[in-house]
Amino acid sequence: MAEKPKSMVLGVVAAAVFADLGRMVIQKIRADKAARDHRVTAPLDAETRAKISDALRGPR
Repeated sequence: MAEKPKSMVLGVVAAAVFADLGRMVIQKIRADKAARDHRVTAPLDAETRAKISDALRGPR
């Protein structure tokens, strides 16, 4: 009896997913490093600024 040929689809899909996850992790690390080096922060809206200001003042 001839052996059943094994499908390569699962291996190819797993390799593609693994490669994509690795690429996303590397992009995230590079973006974090660039933000840390350039001290880039997102602009804060008025509500967020008010909450931070209230938290820093603390209870009186």
